[in-house]
Amino acid sequence: MTENTEPTVEQIDENGEIIVKELAKEYLSKGAWSTIAFLYQEKGPDGNFGEAKVTLRRYQKVQGVQKQRSKFNVSNKAQAGQIIDVFKKWYEL
Repeated sequence: MTENTEPTVEQIDENGEIIVKELAKEYLSKGAWSTIAFLYQEKGPDGNFGEAKVTLRRYQKVQGVQKQRSKFNVSNKAQAGQIIDVFKKWYEL
């Protein structure tokens, strides 16, 4: 991620081609510390974008700039389902 005021997971290679495409972004919390969920796709070796993935990222605002401090990547749909099941159990949803 390049440092700017608006966090993104989109990445562009040295040829100007998008190699990580941001599909959606949801702020889960805002303030001095923000938590953001990103939906994204990565370009594979074949030049095509793969299955959509999710990453959760924590940012700290330092002198007006959002700096990434931590991240968790959901590796696939099966793992996402397991996380949802645990949250439902723990929070009785």
